[in-house]
Amino acid sequence: MKSLSTGKMAAEKRLILTDDGEEVFAVSPVIISASRATDIPAFYPDWFVHRLEKGYARWINSFNPHLPYYISFDDTRAVVFWSKNPLPLLPYLDRLDSLGLVYYLQFTLTSYGPAGLEPGLPPLDERISTFIGFSDRIGYDRVIWRFDPVLLTNTLGMKEVLSGIEYIGKRIAPYTKKFVFSFVDTSYSKVKRQAGTMQIRAPIYEEKLEFIKGITRMNRKWNLSLAVCADNTDYGPLIEHNRCIDDTLLRKIDLESGRHDGALTRFLETHKGKDPGQRLACRCVKSKDIGQYDTCLHGCVYCYATDHAKARINAEKHALTPWADTITGERIRAARRTGKDIQSSLM
Repeated sequence: MKSLSTGKMAAEKRLILTDDGEEVFAVSPVIISASRATDIPAFYPDWFVHRLEKGYARWINSFNPHLPYYISFDDTRAVVFWSKNPLPLLPYLDRLDSLGLVYYLQFTLTSYGPAGLEPGLPPLDERISTFIGFSDRIGYDRVIWRFDPVLLTNTLGMKEVLSGIEYIGKRIAPYTKKFVFSFVDTSYSKVKRQAGTMQIRAPIYEEKLEFIKGITRMNRKWNLSLAVCADNTDYGPLIEHNRCIDDTLLRKIDLESGRHDGALTRFLETHKGKDPGQRLACRCVKSKDIGQYDTCLHGCVYCYATDHAKARINAEKHALTPWADTITGERIRAARRTGKDIQSSLM
C-alpha cells in the first residue's frame, strides 16, 4: 500500500492505494483497538499483522456494510488487543516489536466453562498458562486481567462466580497489576436472545455489593488495582473507573521502551477526553477499532457482538481469502460512491 500526499486532507486522513490499485481516502488513527468486536488475537493474528505490513485495512460497518471505510496505518503508533485466548498471537510479537508499536493486552479470563457459557474456549488452566506466558514475555503491567461480564444464571450464583475469580486470582495475581470487571448488559439484542435460553441475568444491587465485597477481600492478598468498565456507579474508594484504552499506560510503555515516540505523545496530549464513539460511561481515549462483528468463534452465549451462526459462515469466507483487506473478504459493490458517502464514512 502506497500513501499519497495531499495538502487538502486533514492530519488524520490519507489518500491511499488499495490492493486493487484504487485511490481512496482513509482515516489514519494513532491508536488501533483490536478488537471490541471480535477476537483478533485468537482467530486472525496472521491477517492482522499482514494488514499492518500492507499498510491499511478495510473496516466493515455492520449498519452499512456496502459503504467502504478504509483505515491507513501510516500514523499508527499503538495497539490495544482484546482477547479470551491470545495464544495464536504469541508468535507474532517479535514482528510487532520490529514495527516499533506500543501495545498491551486486555485478557478476559473467566470461569464460566462449567456453566456451558463459553463452549469454544480452551480449558481454564490452559488459558491461565497463556496469561502467565504473555506476562513473562511483555511484562505484567501490559497484561490486564478482565473478568467480564459478571453474570448470574439459575444455576450460577454469586458464590460460584467469586469462587472462580479466587481460583484464577491465586494463579495469576503475580503476573498482572490490574483486575477489571463489568456487569452484564442484557439490553443488547444478541445478548437478549441468548439470555432467555440460558437464564442469564445481571446481578441485582445487593448481589453487586456482595461481588464488590468479595473481590476487595481477595485483593488484600493480591494487591491489584480494581476497576470497573463503562459503569458510572460509585462502588467505593477501592474501585476505580477504568480507561481500557489507557493514555497513562501507553505513555508508560512508550517511556520504558526507550522510544519516546513524539507522535504518540502529541496525540495523547491533544486527545485527553473520552472517545466520543463509545458508550457514555466509557472513559477510553480515542482509537479506531478494526474488528468485524459476527466473526468470533468462541461461542460465548453472553456475547453482544456475535451471531454464532453467521460467525461460522464468516470464518469460511475468511479461509477462502485470508489476506484480503477485510476479515471476511467481501467485495465492494460496483455502485459509484458519492462524495457525501465518502465523507460520512470518514467521520
